[in-house]
Amino acid sequence: MKLLASFASVAALALAAPALAAPEVGAPAPAFSAVDSNGVTRSLGDFAGEMVILEWTNHDCPYVVKHYATGNMQALQADATADGIVWLSIISSRPGAQGHVSGDRANELTESRGASPSAVLIDEAGDVGRLYGAVTTPQMFIIDADGIVQYMGAIDDQPSARHNTVEIANNYVRAALAELAAGEPVSQTSTTPYGCRVHY
Repeated sequence: MKLLASFASVAALALAAPALAAPEVGAPAPAFSAVDSNGVTRSLGDFAGEMVILEWTNHDCPYVVKHYATGNMQALQADATADGIVWLSIISSRPGAQGHVSGDRANELTESRGASPSAVLIDEAGDVGRLYGAVTTPQMFIIDADGIVQYMGAIDDQPSARHNTVEIANNYVRAALAELAAGEPVSQTSTTPYGCRVHY
């Protein structure tokens, strides 16, 4: 009986525990804080009133390599930040796993690849990744100036690590940004992300 009571107590606690607010298109983006590659704590709330793009990344993932080796990701970053959009690259790999880097190494990668994110967040505990349900690298989210998720999913419609697919891709992120800039609703709000799994 005591054993059954113990199980019942555990079950009751599990049911009572608040669930993490998973992202949903059209709903407020889940709030988070994480330390960036320079040791500065960044919170989503710091960027209230600004559009924010979240990019889950892993420099050793062939799918991520495709977008950086071809300059595709850097071009998208440059265009977005030139328009005043905040770009946060997030690394959720745990220590010792593929893609995990120190802050200094993250800065070296940013410089060597000619990337231009507003900040690189080191999420080695995976808290932000799990909060957003990030499952692959790359995986993208667009949050508008009101803090509402407008897009979530893949960067484009070419789920391949082959570099030449960038040329024929429909870039979902670029298309969504163009629609938002024109004051139009995003036509493709959610897609299935592709790439390497996030190494929590």
